[in-house]
Amino acid sequence: MFKAGLKFKGELVTAFEISTVESGPRKVTRRVEVSAPAAEVFSLITNPHRHAEIDGSGTIRDVEVRGPDHLAVGDKFSVGMKQYGVPYRITSTVTAAKDDRLLEWQHPWGWRWRWELRETKRGSTEITETFDYSTLKHPFWLGISGMPRRNAEGIKATLQGLVRRFG
Repeated sequence: MFKAGLKFKGELVTAFEISTVESGPRKVTRRVEVSAPAAEVFSLITNPHRHAEIDGSGTIRDVEVRGPDHLAVGDKFSVGMKQYGVPYRITSTVTAAKDDRLLEWQHPWGWRWRWELRETKRGSTEITETFDYSTLKHPFWLGISGMPRRNAEGIKATLQGLVRRFG
């Protein structure tokens, strides 16, 4: 669990908690609550042209994003990325979507990114983000690469950014 607050002029204005969620083997899941309706959060995450705005990993580049402005099951979208100084492009496929509640896409190598939204009260939404590499044929290699740990840090930073954005 990660507890923090945002300060404005030295004064704590928003306290938030990022929770680690046990979601099964070979899954990295974190959760936070923000002060925004689920529809507003969903609108942001379903638009791949805006993913660079929320990316906490620092790997997504906002150049040449290809795909629809609102993702649905079966849609493909492509984003420019950069890791270790090397630029590349990834095309992912949306595998699940439910308005204002769920979005999931699969990376070409098989792992999945999943976003689940649950409106907790009027104007507040619990956001759960999962990096799921249980679908890989040989997840061991991904595990020893350190990617699950790096993705956990990226998820935490993404959720912190969403708290800053929505309060």
